[in-house]
Parts: sequence; structure tokens; C-alpha cells
Amino acid sequence: MGPLATHSTSNMKKVLLALLALALATGVVGYALRRTITMTVVRRVVARNLQSSLLDEVADGLHVGLCGAGSPLPDPRRSGPCVAVIAGRRLFVIDTGSGASRNLSRMRLPQGEIEGILLTHFHSDHIDGLGEVLLQRWANGTHTAPTPVHGPEGVQRVVAGFNAAYAQDAGYRVAHHGEAILPPAGAGAVARPFRTPGAGEGVTVVENDGLSITAFAVDHAPVVPAVGYRVDYKGRSVLISGDTDKSANLATFATGVDLLVHEALAPQLVALLTEGAQNAGKANVAKITADILTYHASPREVAEVARDVQAQALLFYHIVPPLIVPTMKEIFLEGVAETYTGPVTIGTDGTFMSLPAGTDAIEQAGLL
Repeated sequence: MGPLATHSTSNMKKVLLALLALALATGVVGYALRRTITMTVVRRVVARNLQSSLLDEVADGLHVGLCGAGSPLPDPRRSGPCVAVIAGRRLFVIDTGSGASRNLSRMRLPQGEIEGILLTHFHSDHIDGLGEVLLQRWANGTHTAPTPVHGPEGVQRVVAGFNAAYAQDAGYRVAHHGEAILPPAGAGAVARPFRTPGAGEGVTVVENDGLSITAFAVDHAPVVPAVGYRVDYKGRSVLISGDTDKSANLATFATGVDLLVHEALAPQLVALLTEGAQNAGKANVAKITADILTYHASPREVAEVARDVQAQALLFYHIVPPLIVPTMKEIFLEGVAETYTGPVTIGTDGTFMSLPAGTDAIEQAGLL
């Protein structure tokens, strides 16, 4: 090795030592200032979240966010069923499964600005997060009237039950924070029942300022009533199925829809749950997992609906069973691509679809 090479090697070692010393010094300073750095970052995040929301950032049009993409079965990526719908800057929530409120917050959807909650049916996994959403809407909006909760006949009992369960809590919070901050008249919910629509018949739930939300019957027997909702705004349309078997009536209302948001259950995967329960001697669990096949649609059946109604895009939610390993997604989607050629998304919490007004675009993002 010549003198030039030796000199170059020596310089390189000096540079590396200097960089190492700088990195160590930076780490020491960073560690010493970790509290200051953390407080600065948290301050900025809090300011951003309190001074603006997702409603301030979306384009005019229809937007759908999954604040819960799952079912009663525990799923690390999917909470209980919940769909947030934005029309212009108006926010509605369809179903309030467990985790709904916390996911809405994480998605930067201001619960204080929820205009109304719409329930598809009264299975526990679709309503068990209702109390928390009602509380957050009241506390964050200083509302002087309770939250409207729309649903078919029976919604009155659900609302009355949650109001009773949260009555003491509301009293504590008013006593603590004062009536100016939490007006007592704004606590809880008020039921807005509508008659259960017949076959081929829609019931208008909301219709004003260019927005129309229509309820229609779905097939979730023996759960009756059960409905889905179609939302139309400025030439864009979304249909949310609720829980249902493959339904001709749903297809009637989904005709020409831009985005079909539909529940789905993969029978070949659920069969493994039944088999496992039988082998474990849990006959009751085996009976339940076998029964649920009768009132949910398979992904292939949903794809048939999407094809027949000429939906522009398909979003699966209320995913059964949990898809805990990647290969399960392939099994879940068996037969879908051969049936429906449009874009297909398996929803997770935070899946967000935007349909800007005046376009045919459907844009997708993940907010969580």
C-alpha cells in the first residue's frame, strides 16, 4: 500500500470518527431535550386537530369512511360496524359498533358535528358503541338538543335504553363542567323512527340541500326490521348494505350506484370455525357459526350484485371472519375477480373513499 493510500485511509478513519462523535453528541442532546421535543410535537398535533378537521379538507362531494369494518368476531384491524358519510361538509354516521367513537376521532372526523346517526338494525354489534358517540357529540358540540338517531321501528327502545344507561353519567358531567359547557337538554339521543319499507319501496330519511338518504329493506331474517341506506348528493351515489343475505331488493336500490359498500362473509373460512368448534366439543359455538351462513352474503354473491347493478366500485365491510393472515384475503376473494371487473377493496378501519362532485372519480385513502 503506497503513501497516498495510507493517507486516504487515515482521512477516512478521521471522518468516520467525527461522524460517530457527531451522532453521539446529537443523541445525547436529543435525549437531554426529549421532554421539550415531545411537548413541542404534541402541542402541534393538538393544535392541528383542534383547529381543523377532515371536513375542512375534503372536496365537495360524497365521502365514505369506515369507522368500523368488522363484525362481532375480534379483529385487530377491524372494529364493530360503523360507516361515516360526508356530503359536502355534513357528517352522518351509519351504525355505531364498538370502537366507533375512537376511530372517528383518529380519522379527524369531529363528533361534535355529527348531524344524525342512522341504524340499519338492532344487532348488538351495530349499536354497542352508540353511548360513547352520543357523549362525544354532546361534549364536543355544546349541543342544546339531543342527537337524532334514525332507524326503523324499534329504534325508540334502543334510544330509551341508552338514555337511561347514561343518565347518571350525564348528570355527573353537567355538575362538574357546568350547564354552559354541557347543556343538559343536549344529552343523549332522540329517536327518529320511520316505517319499515316494503319490497321495491324506499323511505326518505333525509332530503334537503341536494342531499337524499333513502332507507330500503334488506334480507337479514330472522332479524326484522333490517334496512340499508342509499345516499345521493350532487350526482354522486353510495349504497351501504347493512347486514343482509344476497337481496334482490337491495339490487333494485343499488342500480347505477357509484360505490357499493357491502357486508360479506366467506363461507369456506367460517366452515373452519365450525369444524374447530365441533372438534373442541363446543356444540353451541358450532351451531352459531353454522347459522350465520344463512343471513350474510358471500363475497362472490356481492360481486354478482355489483356486476348486475353496474356499480363503479365495490368496498367490502363487516368482514367475516377476521382476515388475520394475508393468504386469507385471497381465499375471501375467491370468485370475485371472475364475476365483477371493477375495483374491489377489502375494508379496514380507516378506509376512506372520496367521490368528488362533478366527476366520475373514486379516490381511496387509508386514514388509520
